[in-house]
Amino acid sequence: MYAIIMTGGKQYKVREEDELFIEKIAGEAGDKVEFSEVLAVSGDDGLKVGTPLLEGAKVEAEIVKQGRHRKIRILKYKAKKQYRRRQGHRQPYTKVKITKILP
Repeated sequence: MYAIIMTGGKQYKVREEDELFIEKIAGEAGDKVEFSEVLAVSGDDGLKVGTPLLEGAKVEAEIVKQGRHRKIRILKYKAKKQYRRRQGHRQPYTKVKITKILP
């Protein structure tokens, strides 16, 4: 059984016991979260697809940890103009573990 959920402007195909990195959501490690924006659910009785969302379907998960990805360096440079800018960015994320898919 799997489901396709939408969170943080992205879509994820998830199964029970999956761990995935998503855009940061509020909460601490150990907190329960619920994703109600379910686009599709596949189970024993076939594939159910929403238009655009499935009514009553939800996916329950548990927050494993909050963190930030590796630093990305952004460099701006213009030749012969003495213009150089350096900037860094670390995108925050939330690691979640899928506990239950409710069709």
